Amino acid sequence: MTTEALRTPDERFAALPEFPFAPRYLEWRGLRLHYLDEGAGAPVVLFHGEPTWAFLYRKVAVPLLAAGYRVIAPDFPGFGRSDKPMDPAFYSYDNHTDAMAAVVEHLGLAGATAVVQDWGGPIGLRVAVTLPRRFRRLCLLNTSLFGRPTGGFFRWQAYAAAHPDLPVGRVMRNSLVVPPTDAVIAGYEAPFPDSSYKEGARRFPAMVPTAPTDPGVAKMRRVREALASWQEPALVLFSTEDVIFTVDVGRRFVEAIPGAEPLQTIEGAGHFLQEDRGEKVGAAIAAFLQRTD
Repeated sequence: MTTEALRTPDERFAALPEFPFAPRYLEWRGLRLHYLDEGAGAPVVLFHGEPTWAFLYRKVAVPLLAAGYRVIAPDFPGFGRSDKPMDPAFYSYDNHTDAMAAVVEHLGLAGATAVVQDWGGPIGLRVAVTLPRRFRRLCLLNTSLFGRPTGGFFRWQAYAAAHPDLPVGRVMRNSLVVPPTDAVIAGYEAPFPDSSYKEGARRFPAMVPTAPTDPGVAKMRRVREALASWQEPALVLFSTEDVIFTVDVGRRFVEAIPGAEPLQTIEGAGHFLQEDRGEKVGAAIAAFLQRTD
């Protein structure tokens, strides 16, 4: 069955700053999924969130590649260089988990580390716990399984609902602690030539379950239950200035995951710590991988 979708023209991604990585693609359910695959060694899979794409991890990738790891960064359907389904009903927790699992299976990964942030948490963690033969380590950055949404999250959800032509550049500028260049903001806006390409960016805030009967609640609960028996290494690394997923959320992850190391924090970074302090984030992840190899 073919899903009607838009494809961002390649020229939108020309001359992105600090982004020398070659695009790779996988056909899945009639859609073209994009991912980066750089380097060699133990694989590290970087799962992005809303409204970003693999570009978010460009600074994080540098120290990981230098330390000898293979870096893989897929784009969700509706984001980045992946195709963008036009049907709002396509955007579901199940479809996005299935898409990311398809990338992992296509690459035949083993002994991988899942690095997750924002919506990459519910999606990437679900992929990791349901494919245990593929993953042996976790790294959680500013994310949640939405057990207790914060006031900051509800403000973001209301903002997204009130702005259907979501101003991605403005969202990113307002979320960052370190002022970005115009070229960096253009990199985040690149996937969306106009509003018609933004169905995923519109839908993701509304997909977050906020009531016990909302779609996805039971499945996220099962992910939490699986994490409660995760004995393999896990790093929880949260920034100190995120009003959506606060450091307290990180502490709860450490308490809930048996294999988790003590909480680490990144100073001077907001929700998108990969953009604010990407080199430090990458170095912290590389150090975690080296001491748990």
